[in-house]
Amino acid sequence: MKNSIYVQVALVAIILIVPNLLHAQPVFTDDVVDAPVDGGLSLLIAGGIGYGIKKVREKRKNNY
Repeated sequence: MKNSIYVQVALVAIILIVPNLLHAQPVFTDDVVDAPVDGGLSLLIAGGIGYGIKKVREKRKNNY
């Protein structure tokens, strides 16, 4: 019973504190150069997908 109350209090505290920590990015002046997002991100995503496919194939092979 005590553990349940502690978990509930912790969840309420997290729900109340986390939104205060998450703020939108401030507005910059026009002289700031934005960084591109898609530099290597697409390669990392493709690598993750490939690795996932490899693991699924290995698991299927070991089950049969």
